Amino acid sequence: MRAKLGELEVDARCVIGIGPPTFGLLEAALEGMRPFPSLVGRGVEMPGTGGALWVWLRGEDLGDLLYQDRALRAHFAGVLEVEAVTDSFRYHSGFDLSGYEDGTENPVGDDAVRVALLAGVGEGRDGGSFVAVQRWVHDLDTFGDLDKDEQDQIIGRRKSDNEELQDAPASAHVKRTAQEDFTPEAFVVRRSMPWCNESEEGLVFVAFGASLDPFEAIARRMLGLDDGIVDALFRFTRPVTGAYFFCPPLLGGHLDLRALDSPQLGSAC
Repeated sequence: MRAKLGELEVDARCVIGIGPPTFGLLEAALEGMRPFPSLVGRGVEMPGTGGALWVWLRGEDLGDLLYQDRALRAHFAGVLEVEAVTDSFRYHSGFDLSGYEDGTENPVGDDAVRVALLAGVGEGRDGGSFVAVQRWVHDLDTFGDLDKDEQDQIIGRRKSDNEELQDAPASAHVKRTAQEDFTPEAFVVRRSMPWCNESEEGLVFVAFGASLDPFEAIARRMLGLDDGIVDALFRFTRPVTGAYFFCPPLLGGHLDLRALDSPQLGSAC
């Protein structure tokens, strides 16, 4: 498995995340890496489904993406089995299928680099990132039956101009997830994408961070585990998958896998 990962040629169009099962298989350890926890709130939950490897292919030509996918399947044949594929896309240059702009509060520039990438922790780690990945399924019929004001109250912003509502309820999504309101602050860099198939649609939520702690703090607050207030977002959407991965930095067009050289405590060396 390690050899297969090391042989991959990787560029900016492809993001590779290594999951806890792969660390376990290779008897490797990485401080901060852990399985995605299954969290349950009042009538809502975020399941932890996990995964050995996550691959995010990005491009404008679906045919090119198809052939990249086929090449990866062939590369890992006999080592890994494909569990799921989600075809995602951009909607109105950065909107969720609910019609609201996504990622408004994302850090930018140097702040984004500081939040998303590890630094000062050693070779094979510096420049890498932890990532949380979820697939959410929307009920757009239920959401569409609500009047515009009620939709805005769920999100905490006006759909018309993306302005935050000063009188939004405590359950509004923007209030549940205001990253600066946590102690310590819970900033992540989100790169989410809408998806659809023949029967369902929703959002692939992707959050990069120098630690998994900020995402987990946000998730717990959305579920109301801190104060009993559940994020109103759950009125029309729910997560059906959840997994954590470590995205290694690149070295010479390949994954820098030196983070995999740290043995698990008690494992054979």
